[in-house]
Amino acid sequence: MTPERADGLAVKRLEGLSGWGRHPLAACSAVRPERHRDLLAVQGPRLARGRGRSYGDAALRSDGTVVLTERLDRFLEFDETTGILRAESGATLKDVIDAFLPQGWFLPVTPGTQYCSLGGCLAADVHGKNHHRAGTFSAHVAGCGLVLASGERVVCGPEERPELYWATAGGMGLTGIIDEVALRLQRVESAYLKVKHQKAPDLATAVRLLSDPAHDATYTVAWIDCLATGSSLGRGVFMAGEHAAQHEVSLRFGNPKSCKPKRQKRLPFDLPAWALNPVTVRLFNSAYYAAQGSKGTFVSRYDSFFYPLDGVLDWNRLYGKRGFVQYQYVLPTAVAEEGTAEILGRLSHSKRASFLAVLKRFGPQGPGMLSFPMEGLTLALDIPVSPGLFELLDELDGIVMKLGGRVYLAKDSRTGREVFKAGYPRLEEFLAIRRSVDPEGLFSSDLARRLGI
Repeated sequence: MTPERADGLAVKRLEGLSGWGRHPLAACSAVRPERHRDLLAVQGPRLARGRGRSYGDAALRSDGTVVLTERLDRFLEFDETTGILRAESGATLKDVIDAFLPQGWFLPVTPGTQYCSLGGCLAADVHGKNHHRAGTFSAHVAGCGLVLASGERVVCGPEERPELYWATAGGMGLTGIIDEVALRLQRVESAYLKVKHQKAPDLATAVRLLSDPAHDATYTVAWIDCLATGSSLGRGVFMAGEHAAQHEVSLRFGNPKSCKPKRQKRLPFDLPAWALNPVTVRLFNSAYYAAQGSKGTFVSRYDSFFYPLDGVLDWNRLYGKRGFVQYQYVLPTAVAEEGTAEILGRLSHSKRASFLAVLKRFGPQGPGMLSFPMEGLTLALDIPVSPGLFELLDELDGIVMKLGGRVYLAKDSRTGREVFKAGYPRLEEFLAIRRSVDPEGLFSSDLARRLGI
């Protein structure tokens, strides 16, 4: 028989719950509210979890209740004059795209997957390929509903209770449960983008292409071959994109505001640990560099440009049963190239296999107290868990801390307190606001306990 909490919600014990990286694993008690009134009834030590797309332990709580918000996914209101969509926090980016892209509306900021929830995007204050122009997700939110530890529901935003809002944006769910988000969508003419790919034979070229106004675009990113060495260290493919106008979309694509659904693929098993090794990844990287770097200018579907990995629904199984770590840092502009070269050199020397390495340019830091982006360059790496990995990442943390950078909490699963506190100078300001709305610390996570938040 399923046990029941005092608030009437059925409790399910989830053994081996994890983030998208499948490391670490935790045994958690979970409840799944079906309606908003059920969410308001949840009491005691707790933490909201959206669609589980943060990579590490940010959405795990081993000593309390994980509140699954996936059923709270309804659209509440849309204003066509302002483009503001009010929706429950469990709605995904894909839900928004499916409903509004055919009407000529798209997300103002999107991370690399469309399967994360609106509440999760705000809690992590996600960024996209357009941060240098559009900032983070929170900059496009008119307001949000927040259920506090007391059970009281408040509304906060850039204009209403702004201090609480900027603690919540990037606050990783530690100020309360986001139950509603008012997101300002952007007008687009089509579901396609004009994309340009260009080879960058080394890191210096990749950095120059990302920084040079002559190559700037609304969306810019560089894929990096992290196994390249010598004069080719940091080689990659620079990618730039702009939303395509209707007249730029070929008639053979059909309706320019919609794309024919792709056939979803699944990986039916975990790859063995030996499958991703320096030899196989080097072969993949060489083929990818040659093929993608030679594509030139072309028109792309939105999902192929923004969400290439979503084509395989459970691509995290590529890394085997032990899972993987996504390591993402940002370094200030003045030292970004130097620091990234040092980090890539350490990775190449270690022969750690990562075929997903993405370099992006960040614009100015926003007002979120624990928001990750700051002006500079950020590199994200997927690395399989194996003996010696965490010792290597400790070394990389040391480089990041020495150069005044920080690591991304939504990707993290092992960083220490010293590195965290050095990278987030507004931590004490955040903690003061958190204590004012949650004096007993009812909202917490495995990540928060690890970092001493």
